[in-house]
Amino acid sequence: MRLRCKTALWLAGSVFFFAGMNAGTVRDNGAVGADSTKVDSVEAEPDPASVVDEVIWVVGDEPILLSDVENTRLQGEYEGIKWQGNPDCTIPEQLAVQKLFLHQAAIDSIEVSESEVAQSVEDQINYWIQSVAGSKEKLEEYKNMSISELRQTLHDDFRDRLLINREREQLVEDITVSPADVRRYFDALPEDSLPIVPTEVEVQIITRTPRVEQSEIDRIKNELREYTERVTKGETSFATLARLYSEDPGTAHQGGEFQDYVGRGVLDPTFANVAFNLTDPNKISKIVETEYGFHIIQLIDKRGDRIKVRHILRKPKVTQESIDFAKSQLDSIAGDIRAGKISFDRAAGLISDDKDTRNNNGLMANRGNDGRMTSRFQMRSLPSEVARVVDTLKVGEVSAPFQMISEKNGRTVCAVVRLKNRVETHRATITEDFQVMKDIVLAKRKEEFITNWIKEKIKNTYVRINERYKNCDFQYEGWIR
Repeated sequence: MRLRCKTALWLAGSVFFFAGMNAGTVRDNGAVGADSTKVDSVEAEPDPASVVDEVIWVVGDEPILLSDVENTRLQGEYEGIKWQGNPDCTIPEQLAVQKLFLHQAAIDSIEVSESEVAQSVEDQINYWIQSVAGSKEKLEEYKNMSISELRQTLHDDFRDRLLINREREQLVEDITVSPADVRRYFDALPEDSLPIVPTEVEVQIITRTPRVEQSEIDRIKNELREYTERVTKGETSFATLARLYSEDPGTAHQGGEFQDYVGRGVLDPTFANVAFNLTDPNKISKIVETEYGFHIIQLIDKRGDRIKVRHILRKPKVTQESIDFAKSQLDSIAGDIRAGKISFDRAAGLISDDKDTRNNNGLMANRGNDGRMTSRFQMRSLPSEVARVVDTLKVGEVSAPFQMISEKNGRTVCAVVRLKNRVETHRATITEDFQVMKDIVLAKRKEEFITNWIKEKIKNTYVRINERYKNCDFQYEGWIR
Protein backbone atom coordinates (compact mmCIF):
# COMPACT_ATOMS: atom_id res chain seq x y z
CA MET A 1 0.00 0.00 0.00
CA ARG A 2 1.57 3.27 -1.06
CA LEU A 3 1.20 6.11 1.38
CA ARG A 4 2.41 8.79 -0.93
CA CYS A 5 2.58 9.44 -4.63
CA LYS A 6 5.73 8.94 -6.59
CA THR A 7 8.28 11.66 -6.48
CA ALA A 8 10.04 12.71 -9.72
CA LEU A 9 13.82 12.57 -9.50
CA TRP A 10 15.80 15.68 -10.42
CA LEU A 11 18.65 13.79 -12.05
CA ALA A 12 16.57 11.03 -13.61
CA GLY A 13 18.48 8.00 -14.73
CA SER A 14 21.75 8.89 -13.00
CA VAL A 15 22.54 6.76 -9.98
CA PHE A 16 25.41 7.64 -7.70
CA PHE A 17 27.09 5.11 -5.43
CA PHE A 18 28.81 7.03 -2.63
CA ALA A 19 31.80 4.92 -1.60
CA GLY A 20 33.40 5.16 1.82
CA MET A 21 36.62 7.17 2.07
CA ASN A 22 39.16 4.39 2.52
CA ALA A 23 42.30 6.25 1.57
CA GLY A 24 42.06 9.95 0.77
CA THR A 25 45.04 11.72 -0.79
CA VAL A 26 44.43 15.27 0.43
CA ARG A 27 47.18 16.03 2.93
CA ASP A 28 45.51 19.01 4.53
CA ASN A 29 42.20 17.64 5.76
CA GLY A 30 41.55 20.24 8.42
CA ALA A 31 37.95 21.19 9.17
CA VAL A 32 36.60 23.90 6.91
CA GLY A 33 33.52 26.03 7.21
CA ALA A 34 30.80 25.51 4.65
CA ASP A 35 30.46 29.27 4.17
CA SER A 36 34.16 30.06 3.71
CA THR A 37 35.01 31.67 0.37
CA LYS A 38 38.48 30.16 0.02
CA VAL A 39 39.08 28.07 -3.12
CA ASP A 40 42.22 25.93 -3.37
CA SER A 41 43.79 23.25 -5.49
CA VAL A 42 44.95 19.94 -4.09
CA GLU A 43 48.65 19.23 -3.89
CA ALA A 44 50.60 17.10 -6.36
CA GLU A 45 48.99 13.86 -7.44
CA PRO A 46 50.17 10.62 -5.81
CA ASP A 47 51.29 7.52 -7.62
CA PRO A 48 48.02 6.09 -9.05
CA ALA A 49 49.09 2.54 -8.28
CA SER A 50 49.11 3.35 -4.55
CA VAL A 51 45.64 4.96 -4.43
CA VAL A 52 42.72 2.93 -3.08
CA ASP A 53 40.35 5.88 -3.51
CA GLU A 54 40.93 9.58 -3.90
CA VAL A 55 39.24 12.81 -2.78
CA ILE A 56 39.12 14.86 -5.97
CA TRP A 57 36.82 17.70 -4.84
CA VAL A 58 35.66 19.03 -1.48
CA VAL A 59 32.49 21.15 -1.43
CA GLY A 60 31.80 22.73 1.94
CA ASP A 61 32.79 19.87 4.23
CA GLU A 62 31.64 17.13 1.83
CA PRO A 63 34.19 15.11 -0.21
CA ILE A 64 33.68 13.87 -3.75
CA LEU A 65 35.64 10.69 -4.39
CA LEU A 66 37.13 9.40 -7.60
CA SER A 67 35.00 6.28 -7.05
CA ASP A 68 31.87 8.48 -7.05
CA VAL A 69 32.74 9.71 -10.53
CA GLU A 70 33.66 6.28 -11.86
CA ASN A 71 30.51 4.65 -10.51
CA THR A 72 28.39 7.42 -12.02
CA ARG A 73 30.10 6.98 -15.37
CA LEU A 74 29.56 3.19 -15.30
CA GLN A 75 25.93 3.63 -14.33
CA GLY A 76 25.47 6.06 -17.19
CA GLU A 77 26.91 3.54 -19.63
CA TYR A 78 24.51 0.89 -18.27
CA GLU A 79 21.51 3.14 -18.87
CA GLY A 80 22.74 4.63 -22.16
CA ILE A 81 23.16 8.15 -20.76
CA LYS A 82 25.07 10.59 -22.97
CA TRP A 83 27.08 13.08 -20.96
CA GLN A 84 27.35 16.58 -22.39
CA GLY A 85 30.94 17.67 -22.84
CA ASN A 86 33.81 15.83 -21.19
CA PRO A 87 32.45 13.34 -18.61
CA ASP A 88 35.64 13.76 -16.55
CA CYS A 89 34.53 17.36 -15.98
CA THR A 90 30.75 17.11 -16.28
CA ILE A 91 30.27 14.35 -13.70
CA PRO A 92 32.33 15.89 -10.86
CA GLU A 93 30.62 19.24 -11.41
CA GLN A 94 27.20 17.58 -11.32
CA LEU A 95 28.10 15.89 -8.04
CA ALA A 96 29.41 19.18 -6.68
CA VAL A 97 26.14 20.95 -7.49
CA GLN A 98 24.32 18.21 -5.62
CA LYS A 99 26.47 18.93 -2.57
CA LEU A 100 25.38 22.59 -2.71
CA PHE A 101 21.71 21.62 -2.62
CA LEU A 102 22.25 19.08 0.15
CA HIS A 103 24.07 21.65 2.23
CA GLN A 104 21.19 24.10 1.80
CA ALA A 105 18.65 21.37 2.55
CA ALA A 106 20.39 20.77 5.88
CA ILE A 107 20.27 24.50 6.65
CA ASP A 108 16.57 24.65 5.76
CA SER A 109 15.79 21.48 7.78
CA ILE A 110 14.35 19.74 4.72
CA GLU A 111 13.21 16.17 5.49
CA VAL A 112 12.01 13.17 3.51
CA SER A 113 10.36 10.09 4.93
CA GLU A 114 11.77 6.58 4.83
CA SER A 115 8.66 5.38 3.01
CA GLU A 116 9.34 7.91 0.22
CA VAL A 117 12.94 6.74 -0.04
CA ALA A 118 11.93 3.06 -0.07
CA GLN A 119 9.29 3.63 -2.74
CA SER A 120 11.70 5.59 -4.96
CA VAL A 121 14.30 2.83 -4.69
CA GLU A 122 11.65 0.24 -5.52
CA ASP A 123 10.50 2.24 -8.55
CA GLN A 124 14.07 2.47 -9.84
CA ILE A 125 14.71 -1.26 -9.40
CA ASN A 126 11.45 -2.09 -11.16
CA TYR A 127 12.38 0.26 -14.01
CA TRP A 128 15.74 -1.47 -14.43
CA ILE A 129 14.11 -4.90 -14.40
CA GLN A 130 11.41 -3.99 -16.92
CA SER A 131 13.29 -1.61 -19.25
CA VAL A 132 16.97 -2.45 -19.01
CA ALA A 133 17.85 -5.86 -17.53
CA GLY A 134 14.74 -7.80 -18.52
CA SER A 135 14.57 -9.85 -15.32
CA LYS A 136 15.45 -9.72 -11.63
CA GLU A 137 18.07 -12.42 -12.12
CA LYS A 138 19.84 -10.53 -14.91
CA LEU A 139 19.84 -7.34 -12.85
CA GLU A 140 21.36 -9.19 -9.89
CA GLU A 141 23.95 -10.72 -12.21
CA TYR A 142 24.92 -7.35 -13.68
CA LYS A 143 25.08 -5.59 -10.33
CA ASN A 144 26.76 -8.60 -8.71
CA MET A 145 24.48 -8.30 -5.69
CA SER A 146 21.06 -9.44 -4.56
CA ILE A 147 18.01 -7.18 -4.87
CA SER A 148 18.08 -6.75 -1.09
CA GLU A 149 21.72 -5.61 -1.21
CA LEU A 150 20.92 -3.31 -4.12
CA ARG A 151 18.16 -1.65 -2.10
CA GLN A 152 20.61 -0.97 0.72
CA THR A 153 23.21 0.37 -1.73
CA LEU A 154 20.74 2.78 -3.34
CA HIS A 155 19.14 4.02 -0.12
CA ASP A 156 21.38 6.99 0.71
CA ASP A 157 21.62 8.16 -2.88
CA PHE A 158 17.86 8.21 -3.34
CA ARG A 159 17.41 9.94 0.01
CA ASP A 160 19.78 12.63 -1.27
CA ARG A 161 17.90 12.90 -4.56
CA LEU A 162 14.62 13.44 -2.75
CA LEU A 163 16.20 16.04 -0.47
CA ILE A 164 17.59 17.85 -3.52
CA ASN A 165 14.20 17.81 -5.21
CA ARG A 166 12.50 19.09 -2.07
CA GLU A 167 15.06 21.88 -1.69
CA ARG A 168 14.74 22.93 -5.34
CA GLU A 169 10.96 23.03 -4.99
CA GLN A 170 11.23 25.19 -1.88
CA LEU A 171 13.64 27.62 -3.54
CA VAL A 172 11.25 28.34 -6.42
CA GLU A 173 7.88 27.88 -4.73
CA ASP A 174 7.11 31.63 -4.72
CA ILE A 175 8.01 32.26 -8.37
CA THR A 176 5.00 33.10 -10.54
CA VAL A 177 4.32 34.49 -14.02
CA SER A 178 1.47 36.72 -15.14
CA PRO A 179 -0.56 36.44 -18.36
CA ALA A 180 1.29 39.53 -19.57
CA ASP A 181 4.64 37.75 -18.97
CA VAL A 182 3.45 34.81 -21.07
CA ARG A 183 2.25 37.01 -23.94
CA ARG A 184 5.47 39.04 -23.99
CA TYR A 185 7.62 35.92 -24.10
CA PHE A 186 5.76 34.27 -26.95
CA ASP A 187 5.15 37.45 -28.94
CA ALA A 188 8.92 37.67 -29.24
CA LEU A 189 9.23 34.15 -30.65
CA PRO A 190 9.17 33.52 -34.42
CA GLU A 191 6.41 31.16 -35.48
CA ASP A 192 8.77 28.29 -36.24
CA SER A 193 10.14 28.52 -32.69
CA LEU A 194 6.77 28.08 -30.99
CA PRO A 195 6.64 24.85 -28.95
CA ILE A 196 5.04 21.71 -30.35
CA VAL A 197 2.11 20.55 -28.21
CA PRO A 198 1.78 16.72 -28.33
CA THR A 199 -1.57 15.11 -29.00
CA GLU A 200 -3.88 15.43 -26.00
CA VAL A 201 -7.06 13.51 -25.29
CA GLU A 202 -10.02 13.62 -22.93
CA VAL A 203 -11.25 10.19 -21.89
CA GLN A 204 -14.29 8.89 -20.04
CA ILE A 205 -14.17 5.52 -18.32
CA ILE A 206 -16.56 3.03 -16.71
CA THR A 207 -15.04 0.23 -14.63
CA ARG A 208 -16.36 -2.94 -13.08
CA THR A 209 -14.36 -4.88 -10.51
CA PRO A 210 -14.60 -8.65 -11.04
CA ARG A 211 -16.25 -10.42 -8.13
CA VAL A 212 -13.93 -12.37 -5.86
CA GLU A 213 -15.22 -15.84 -5.02
CA GLN A 214 -16.02 -16.43 -1.34
CA SER A 215 -13.76 -19.49 -1.36
CA GLU A 216 -10.83 -17.25 -2.34
CA ILE A 217 -11.62 -14.76 0.42
CA ASP A 218 -11.79 -17.64 2.90
CA ARG A 219 -8.42 -18.94 1.68
CA ILE A 220 -6.76 -15.53 2.17
CA LYS A 221 -8.29 -15.06 5.62
CA ASN A 222 -7.24 -18.54 6.73
CA GLU A 223 -3.66 -17.81 5.66
CA LEU A 224 -3.66 -14.55 7.61
CA ARG A 225 -5.05 -16.32 10.67
CA GLU A 226 -2.29 -18.91 10.32
CA TYR A 227 0.33 -16.13 10.23
CA THR A 228 -1.15 -14.63 13.39
CA GLU A 229 -1.10 -18.00 15.15
CA ARG A 230 2.54 -18.67 14.18
CA VAL A 231 3.67 -15.28 15.50
CA THR A 232 1.62 -15.64 18.70
CA LYS A 233 3.17 -19.07 19.37
CA GLY A 234 6.65 -17.66 18.86
CA GLU A 235 7.38 -19.89 15.85
CA THR A 236 8.47 -16.95 13.72
CA SER A 237 8.33 -13.16 13.60
CA PHE A 238 5.77 -10.92 11.93
CA ALA A 239 8.57 -9.27 9.94
CA THR A 240 9.78 -12.59 8.55
CA LEU A 241 6.31 -13.54 7.38
CA ALA A 242 5.86 -10.10 5.80
CA ARG A 243 9.07 -10.54 3.80
CA LEU A 244 7.93 -13.96 2.63
CA TYR A 245 4.25 -13.42 1.93
CA SER A 246 3.16 -9.76 1.93
CA GLU A 247 2.03 -8.46 -1.46
CA ASP A 248 2.74 -4.81 -0.66
CA PRO A 249 5.82 -4.01 -2.82
CA GLY A 250 6.54 -0.84 -0.86
CA THR A 251 6.97 -2.51 2.55
CA ALA A 252 7.40 -6.27 2.12
CA HIS A 253 11.19 -6.13 1.85
CA GLN A 254 11.26 -4.09 5.08
CA GLY A 255 9.38 -6.74 7.02
CA GLY A 256 6.07 -5.01 6.35
CA GLU A 257 7.20 -1.90 8.20
CA PHE A 258 6.27 1.68 7.37
CA GLN A 259 9.62 3.25 8.16
CA ASP A 260 8.29 6.57 9.41
CA TYR A 261 5.55 7.56 11.84
CA VAL A 262 2.33 8.30 9.97
CA GLY A 263 -0.92 10.09 10.74
CA ARG A 264 -4.44 8.98 9.92
CA GLY A 265 -4.63 11.17 6.84
CA VAL A 266 -2.16 9.16 4.76
CA LEU A 267 -3.73 5.77 5.50
CA ASP A 268 -6.81 4.06 4.14
CA PRO A 269 -9.58 5.03 6.63
CA THR A 270 -10.49 1.42 7.47
CA PHE A 271 -6.82 0.49 7.93
CA ALA A 272 -6.28 3.61 10.09
CA ASN A 273 -9.23 2.88 12.37
CA VAL A 274 -7.82 -0.54 13.27
CA ALA A 275 -4.16 0.53 13.39
CA PHE A 276 -4.78 3.48 15.73
CA ASN A 277 -6.78 1.29 18.12
CA LEU A 278 -3.82 -1.05 18.65
CA THR A 279 -2.14 -0.60 22.03
CA ASP A 280 0.00 -3.72 22.54
CA PRO A 281 2.98 -4.37 20.19
CA ASN A 282 2.76 -8.06 21.10
CA LYS A 283 -0.77 -8.35 19.74
CA ILE A 284 -1.76 -8.63 16.09
CA SER A 285 -4.87 -6.95 14.74
CA LYS A 286 -7.97 -8.60 13.41
CA ILE A 287 -8.12 -9.04 9.63
CA VAL A 288 -8.76 -5.73 7.89
CA GLU A 289 -10.27 -5.41 4.42
CA THR A 290 -9.42 -2.36 2.30
CA GLU A 291 -9.53 -1.65 -1.42
CA TYR A 292 -5.98 -3.02 -1.58
CA GLY A 293 -6.88 -6.44 -0.17
CA PHE A 294 -6.77 -8.04 3.30
CA HIS A 295 -4.29 -7.06 6.03
CA ILE A 296 -3.10 -7.93 9.48
CA ILE A 297 -1.31 -5.18 11.41
CA GLN A 298 1.24 -5.07 14.22
CA LEU A 299 1.91 -1.94 16.24
CA ILE A 300 5.56 -0.91 16.62
CA ASP A 301 5.21 2.42 18.42
CA LYS A 302 2.81 5.28 18.94
CA ARG A 303 3.67 8.96 19.39
CA GLY A 304 0.66 11.16 20.00
CA ASP A 305 -1.41 11.22 16.82
CA ARG A 306 1.20 9.33 14.78
CA ILE A 307 2.02 5.64 14.72
CA LYS A 308 4.58 3.26 13.32
CA VAL A 309 3.23 -0.13 12.24
CA ARG A 310 4.03 -3.13 10.07
CA HIS A 311 1.50 -5.09 8.08
CA ILE A 312 1.03 -8.07 5.81
CA LEU A 313 -1.12 -7.57 2.71
CA ARG A 314 -2.68 -10.42 0.76
CA LYS A 315 -4.60 -9.77 -2.44
CA PRO A 316 -7.35 -12.23 -3.41
CA LYS A 317 -7.16 -13.57 -6.95
CA VAL A 318 -10.07 -13.29 -9.34
CA THR A 319 -11.04 -16.15 -11.62
CA GLN A 320 -11.22 -15.85 -15.39
CA GLU A 321 -14.91 -16.62 -15.08
CA SER A 322 -15.40 -13.51 -12.90
CA ILE A 323 -13.39 -11.40 -15.34
CA ASP A 324 -15.46 -12.65 -18.27
CA PHE A 325 -18.70 -11.90 -16.40
CA ALA A 326 -17.59 -8.30 -15.66
CA LYS A 327 -16.64 -7.84 -19.31
CA SER A 328 -20.05 -9.15 -20.43
CA GLN A 329 -21.77 -6.60 -18.16
CA LEU A 330 -19.69 -3.82 -19.66
CA ASP A 331 -20.29 -5.09 -23.18
CA SER A 332 -24.04 -4.85 -22.59
CA ILE A 333 -23.69 -1.35 -21.16
CA ALA A 334 -21.52 -0.23 -24.10
CA GLY A 335 -24.15 -1.61 -26.50
CA ASP A 336 -26.89 0.41 -24.79
CA ILE A 337 -24.74 3.55 -24.99
CA ARG A 338 -24.09 3.06 -28.71
CA ALA A 339 -27.80 2.45 -29.28
CA GLY A 340 -28.67 5.70 -27.52
CA LYS A 341 -30.59 4.01 -24.71
CA ILE A 342 -28.39 5.68 -22.10
CA SER A 343 -25.63 8.28 -22.21
CA PHE A 344 -22.08 7.42 -21.22
CA ASP A 345 -22.26 10.21 -18.62
CA ARG A 346 -25.29 8.71 -16.91
CA ALA A 347 -24.02 5.13 -17.16
CA ALA A 348 -20.77 6.14 -15.47
CA GLY A 349 -22.65 7.76 -12.59
CA LEU A 350 -24.95 4.77 -12.10
CA ILE A 351 -22.72 1.77 -12.82
CA SER A 352 -18.99 2.54 -12.58
CA ASP A 353 -16.98 1.24 -9.63
CA ASP A 354 -14.36 3.95 -10.08
CA LYS A 355 -14.91 6.42 -7.23
CA ASP A 356 -12.51 8.98 -8.71
CA THR A 357 -14.49 9.44 -11.96
CA ARG A 358 -18.01 8.24 -11.15
CA ASN A 359 -19.26 11.63 -9.98
CA ASN A 360 -17.63 13.43 -12.91
CA ASN A 361 -19.50 11.63 -15.71
CA GLY A 362 -16.63 9.14 -15.94
CA LEU A 363 -14.17 11.84 -17.05
CA MET A 364 -10.60 10.93 -16.15
CA ALA A 365 -8.50 13.68 -14.54
CA ASN A 366 -4.79 14.38 -14.67
CA ARG A 367 -2.64 16.59 -12.45
CA GLY A 368 -0.89 19.19 -14.60
CA ASN A 369 2.56 20.72 -14.16
CA ASP A 370 1.05 23.53 -12.11
CA GLY A 371 -0.50 21.04 -9.67
CA ARG A 372 -4.04 21.70 -10.84
CA MET A 373 -6.34 18.96 -12.11
CA THR A 374 -7.10 18.84 -15.82
CA SER A 375 -9.07 16.46 -18.03
CA ARG A 376 -6.44 16.61 -20.78
CA PHE A 377 -3.91 13.80 -21.03
CA GLN A 378 -0.94 13.29 -23.26
CA MET A 379 -1.03 9.68 -24.40
CA ARG A 380 2.05 8.77 -22.34
CA SER A 381 0.31 10.00 -19.19
CA LEU A 382 -2.62 7.60 -19.50
CA PRO A 383 -2.47 4.12 -17.97
CA SER A 384 -0.85 1.95 -20.62
CA GLU A 385 -3.89 -0.30 -21.12
CA VAL A 386 -6.16 2.73 -21.57
CA ALA A 387 -3.73 4.43 -23.96
CA ARG A 388 -3.58 1.38 -26.23
CA VAL A 389 -7.39 1.31 -26.52
CA VAL A 390 -7.85 5.08 -26.87
CA ASP A 391 -5.31 5.16 -29.70
CA THR A 392 -7.72 3.06 -31.81
CA LEU A 393 -10.83 5.19 -31.18
CA LYS A 394 -12.39 8.09 -33.03
CA VAL A 395 -13.90 10.96 -31.06
CA GLY A 396 -17.25 9.84 -29.60
CA GLU A 397 -16.57 6.12 -29.98
CA VAL A 398 -16.98 3.67 -27.09
CA SER A 399 -14.47 0.85 -26.80
CA ALA A 400 -14.99 -2.85 -26.35
CA PRO A 401 -14.47 -4.09 -22.76
CA PHE A 402 -10.85 -4.70 -21.73
CA GLN A 403 -8.94 -5.82 -18.67
CA MET A 404 -6.42 -3.66 -16.79
CA ILE A 405 -4.56 -3.34 -13.50
CA SER A 406 -5.64 -0.43 -11.33
CA GLU A 407 -2.75 1.99 -10.74
CA LYS A 408 -4.37 2.95 -7.46
CA ASN A 409 -4.54 -0.43 -5.73
CA GLY A 410 -2.96 -2.95 -8.10
CA ARG A 411 -6.15 -5.01 -8.47
CA THR A 412 -7.67 -6.36 -11.68
CA VAL A 413 -10.53 -4.30 -13.12
CA CYS A 414 -12.47 -4.35 -16.38
CA ALA A 415 -13.32 -1.18 -18.27
CA VAL A 416 -14.82 0.50 -21.29
CA VAL A 417 -13.72 3.96 -22.38
CA ARG A 418 -15.07 6.71 -24.61
CA LEU A 419 -12.83 9.17 -26.43
CA LYS A 420 -14.50 12.48 -25.64
CA ASN A 421 -12.02 14.75 -27.40
CA ARG A 422 -8.69 14.66 -29.20
CA VAL A 423 -6.46 17.64 -29.96
CA GLU A 424 -3.82 16.63 -32.49
CA THR A 425 -0.15 17.61 -32.31
CA HIS A 426 0.22 21.30 -33.22
CA ARG A 427 2.24 24.42 -32.61
CA ALA A 428 1.09 26.21 -29.49
CA THR A 429 -1.25 29.17 -29.74
CA ILE A 430 -1.92 31.72 -27.03
CA THR A 431 -5.67 31.16 -27.21
CA GLU A 432 -5.77 27.35 -27.24
CA ASP A 433 -2.66 26.48 -25.24
CA PHE A 434 -2.23 29.26 -22.72
CA GLN A 435 -1.56 26.83 -19.85
CA VAL A 436 1.10 25.02 -21.87
CA MET A 437 2.77 28.33 -22.65
CA LYS A 438 2.52 29.46 -19.05
CA ASP A 439 4.18 26.23 -17.89
CA ILE A 440 7.06 26.82 -20.31
CA VAL A 441 7.61 30.41 -19.19
CA LEU A 442 7.31 29.46 -15.52
CA ALA A 443 9.79 26.58 -15.93
CA LYS A 444 12.21 28.90 -17.72
CA ARG A 445 11.96 31.51 -14.97
CA LYS A 446 12.46 28.88 -12.25
CA GLU A 447 15.49 27.45 -14.04
CA GLU A 448 17.01 30.92 -14.36
CA PHE A 449 16.51 31.42 -10.64
CA ILE A 450 18.14 28.07 -9.84
CA THR A 451 21.08 28.85 -12.13
CA ASN A 452 21.67 32.19 -10.41
CA TRP A 453 21.28 30.56 -6.99
CA ILE A 454 23.95 27.97 -7.85
CA LYS A 455 26.35 30.71 -9.01
CA GLU A 456 25.88 32.62 -5.77
CA LYS A 457 26.18 29.47 -3.67
CA ILE A 458 29.48 28.61 -5.34
CA LYS A 459 30.84 32.06 -4.43
CA ASN A 460 30.07 31.52 -0.76
CA THR A 461 31.06 27.88 -0.35
CA TYR A 462 34.48 26.43 0.37
CA VAL A 463 35.74 24.42 -2.59
CA ARG A 464 38.93 22.38 -3.08
CA ILE A 465 39.57 20.89 -6.51
CA ASN A 466 42.26 18.50 -7.65
CA GLU A 467 44.83 20.14 -9.88
CA ARG A 468 43.95 18.07 -12.93
CA TYR A 469 40.44 19.60 -13.12
CA LYS A 470 41.57 23.23 -13.33
CA ASN A 471 41.39 23.30 -17.15
CA CYS A 472 37.85 21.92 -17.33
CA ASP A 473 35.19 23.86 -19.20
CA PHE A 474 32.56 23.92 -16.43
CA GLN A 475 28.91 24.87 -16.84
CA TYR A 476 29.13 27.21 -13.85
CA GLU A 477 31.82 29.78 -13.19
CA GLY A 478 33.52 30.18 -9.85
CA TRP A 479 34.71 26.67 -9.03
CA ILE A 480 38.28 27.80 -9.65
CA ARG A 481 39.36 31.37 -8.89
